[in-house]
Amino acid sequence: MTEKSAGQTLLEQSYTLSTPEDNADYYDAFATTYDTDFADTLGWHYPAAIATAYRDAAIGTDTPIADIGCGTGLVANVLKLPQQQIDGVDISSEMLSISKKKEIYRSLYEVDITQSLDIIKNDYGAVLSAGTFTYGHVGPEPLESLLDIARSDALFVIGVRKTFFEEAGFQPVLRRMETGGLIKNLRVAEVRMYAKEGHDHSNDTAFALIYRKA
Repeated sequence: MTEKSAGQTLLEQSYTLSTPEDNADYYDAFATTYDTDFADTLGWHYPAAIATAYRDAAIGTDTPIADIGCGTGLVANVLKLPQQQIDGVDISSEMLSISKKKEIYRSLYEVDITQSLDIIKNDYGAVLSAGTFTYGHVGPEPLESLLDIARSDALFVIGVRKTFFEEAGFQPVLRRMETGGLIKNLRVAEVRMYAKEGHDHSNDTAFALIYRKA
């Protein structure tokens, strides 16, 4: 049996977390090595996939961006936008400190998105997320409240691990938001999460939920 890499161990342990406090403590603990031990080791392609989905769907008014669960700034690294066009939101203060050093975000917010979002700006032209909606992290419950931080017609590109989408009940929440006139133009695209072969999660995929605030 092949020994698991540090990155794979970190990933699988993250899926067992159960509370926001667990998440904050967990990501605080390895923030300084997240990019190398996890992202580089496993070929974490997910941020690039969400960034590409945003680029493919975006029009000129779809900024500034709120990057939900921004971590160490990997989505912003790919987008390479002017700093004034993107803000980062994360539950881990240590992950945010890494993002701050990269100088790629206009503002950074330490927020648990399952709670009040009042401290976040409310004029976003787009809301993106890669890696937050998954096992041990966040379910579909904040999808509706995230609409409050965006202006009308804002673009949303929300990544959800495929198996978690099915198990956590995202479909009925999206259907209710759509039939209730909260969102429009909903489509779902399947994307790869990892670019490297040879580890247990190489074939994992996610759904990019692409829609606009009505």
